[in-house]
Amino acid sequence: MIAPIDLYFWPTPNGWKVSIALEEMGLPYDTHLINIGAGDQFAPEFLKISPNNRMPAIVDPDGPDGAPISIFESGAILQYLARKTGQFCGSTERERVAVDQWLMWQMGGLGPMAGQAHHFLKYAPNMEPPNDLPYAKDRYRNEVARLYGVLDRQLAQQEFVAGDFVSIADFSIWGWASLWEGQQQTLEDKPHMARWLDQMAARPGVQAGRALFAEKRGDIAKDKGAQNQLFKR
Repeated sequence: MIAPIDLYFWPTPNGWKVSIALEEMGLPYDTHLINIGAGDQFAPEFLKISPNNRMPAIVDPDGPDGAPISIFESGAILQYLARKTGQFCGSTERERVAVDQWLMWQMGGLGPMAGQAHHFLKYAPNMEPPNDLPYAKDRYRNEVARLYGVLDRQLAQQEFVAGDFVSIADFSIWGWASLWEGQQQTLEDKPHMARWLDQMAARPGVQAGRALFAEKRGDIAKDKGAQNQLFKR
């Protein structure tokens, strides 16, 4: 019997990457909630697993050579799980390179830029005092639009992000891209991205990973305590 992986999680786009991957890969896991709005990410016991005080993180009791291993950073977790299972990472070296480059595109581009768009468009104007900054709003809204243009052109050429196969790159991108409305984007000029969003959303593993503790998602824009934990520490 496979020992379950310990998943340290909160229902956010970064958390969804790993919950979706675990569901898609059919790996057993136990969920440990890290309430980032309450400051759980700063607890000493969590920092031993994730020293950058960010979730998600995992502990695999059956790590390399059979010894436990803890891993932080969602991209590193996805790569580890793909290597562990031999799934969703491509079957040739060319496919693996394609998966890696689109995973890095999400980690270094879409994730940070969409996160900043959410911050300045939705959260900063509701902080105390309000920070309604037109330049910042335009800057990140426009950069996310540019990135979604890149994604749409890629998906015009093939079914999924890295090729005609589902990969961890799709898992990493979908959570952020599914929140396009909150980033004040449009899909009217991005038909291939729209097709891919629906196609991914129809997958049972994606649905299960996205639904994990979905009821815990709150409105940070109205929660001053959560804002202090997330933006002022």
